[in-house]
Amino acid sequence: MIELPSTPSFSMTGKKALVTGASSGIGLACATALAEAGGDVVLAARGTEKLREAVETMTAKGWTVSALQLDVVDVVQVQAAVAEHGPFDVLVNSAGLARHTPATETTPEDFDAVMNINLRGAYFLAQAVAKGLLQAGKPGSLINISSQMAHVGGIDRAVYCASKFAVEGFTKAMAIEFGPNKIRINTVCPTFIRTPLTEPTFNDPERVKWIEEKIKLGRTGEVEDIMGAVLYLASDAASLVTGTSLLVEGGWTAD
Repeated sequence: MIELPSTPSFSMTGKKALVTGASSGIGLACATALAEAGGDVVLAARGTEKLREAVETMTAKGWTVSALQLDVVDVVQVQAAVAEHGPFDVLVNSAGLARHTPATETTPEDFDAVMNINLRGAYFLAQAVAKGLLQAGKPGSLINISSQMAHVGGIDRAVYCASKFAVEGFTKAMAIEFGPNKIRINTVCPTFIRTPLTEPTFNDPERVKWIEEKIKLGRTGEVEDIMGAVLYLASDAASLVTGTSLLVEGGWTAD
């Protein structure tokens, strides 16, 4: 008889994950996907109230979760938290910020705020988790929530695009460095997803029209669209995937 291959496991059982920006939106969806798959998930965010509610709701389902107040901009705090609660087998770097203006109206304050969270915060959190894995001699999967805007330009999005293009760059470089130690690092690049962060965009009919015209599948995204992508990259099913981008953008960049 022919010998059939076995489908790799998507289970998170026995794996500990850290998800930032986990109190709402994409971060909460990612934490849900990993916890539902059996992971031990630490939900991290700056605010505590929404985190507490999320943990209570998820614990009631029998999932293994906990809350961690964390500001990714504070590198010292990040390093201490990862050292205390890690090592983490999986990281989902989902904390993010967008301040959209024409490039000619960008202020230094807005530029620094976006870069501090989207780039600097993501970089040093990935670094801290990788160090923990290296010290423990463990493999792992680091996932940066990037954007389709890391591959194209966008109206009023010069700063946001700059931050996400940079995330793609350090992801590729870290993949080369960490690969020999079986630590994978990739990005997930969503299109416009309905979250509290994107609410101002979705409240603008002209912007919604522009978005729907660009998305070849004819609809905007929901957080559920990201969950499978993150679970895949976190799992053993993606054991040969590193240094690349998984675009979840309905064909936006196909042009």
